[in-house]
Amino acid sequence: MRVAVVGSGIGGLCAAVGLQRAGAEVVVFEKAQDPRPGGSGLSVFGNGIRALESLGLGAGFRAITDAKAASFRGGQRRPDGSWLSVYPMDVLTELRVVDRAELHELLTSSLAPGTVSAGQRVASASEEASVRYAGADERAEAERFDLVIGADGLRSAVRGLWPEDPGVVYAGYSTWRGITERPMDLGGEAGETWGAGRRFGVAPLADGRVYWFAVATMPEPSRSRGETPLDRTFGTWHAPIADLVAATAADRVQFLPIEELGGRLQSYVRGRTVLLGDAAHAMTPNLGQGGGQAMEDAATLVALLAPSAAAERPDPTSLTRALERYDALRRPRSQGIARRSRLVGKLAHGRGPVASRVGGMILAATPRAVLHRQLTWLQSWTPPGA
Repeated sequence: MRVAVVGSGIGGLCAAVGLQRAGAEVVVFEKAQDPRPGGSGLSVFGNGIRALESLGLGAGFRAITDAKAASFRGGQRRPDGSWLSVYPMDVLTELRVVDRAELHELLTSSLAPGTVSAGQRVASASEEASVRYAGADERAEAERFDLVIGADGLRSAVRGLWPEDPGVVYAGYSTWRGITERPMDLGGEAGETWGAGRRFGVAPLADGRVYWFAVATMPEPSRSRGETPLDRTFGTWHAPIADLVAATAADRVQFLPIEELGGRLQSYVRGRTVLLGDAAHAMTPNLGQGGGQAMEDAATLVALLAPSAAAERPDPTSLTRALERYDALRRPRSQGIARRSRLVGKLAHGRGPVASRVGGMILAATPRAVLHRQLTWLQSWTPPGA
């Protein structure tokens, strides 16, 4: 089977690794000349860990992370440092935090040399698995495959094939993200701090550095560093928030408007073209499940396609059934998680101080058993056939 993967993000690379190891001939098209991410971390929960293990990536992932994140006290705090809500950590024992750049390196190094074709911008894909792309010289070329996987993110060119493509919408808040340049002492406490339309989150990396993110309600900004300085927005909040920002080089801080898919797709499959990750269900990051859902997508698709991957000419009926099964398994869960993440964002970023206080009150009043049940549900996924 010849497979084109459009996009070299987490989901696309996971799918490429799994299918290549199953015997498929895989080409990854990536529009960026240097696709390596930087300056950001990723929390991977139990569901993401199981997806990586099913793809044969578990040992490599454990080698670049450690289990200490699960030993930290986590939850939501007030700007003065007092706790609004504490997670039941017994349900987060598998949690690990990784530097995205290190995860990207693990995934690309797990592929055969030459698999990733950088600097190739895919303009479109057809239901018949034909891909049109162009390099730096802008000369358009077309190539046919047995399957095209659209893993090209929020503004997916492959999703443009879908007549009901809902496009993207701004969620009403934006984020700064960074990783400290040196190890920092978190005092055994992590999680998020909630203020009026603002949040600040921290997560420890394996080497002692800290991944942090700051979120603030604001009109839709340009894709720059943002109009409001971080120290003015969060400078009076509890320690070590100001120290974490100060320990991060200003030019390594990412600023991004938070965007999500403008509506739900009726299917992730059209003919022999399939979507995964943000291309299929781009969601707000409020549940920490964007990367995990991309990993689940990839692991599910690989498990269903593995019996046909090594075939020179895969049986069309078997391929169709596998893609239909993928859609039936992945769409309800990923869209449901996207909906829940959107609701958390509305709770945290409601307009005005009254809405903010209500959000904090709801958090403080949520029973521990409810939190336990919600976290268990988020992570309660296993690969098909496991």
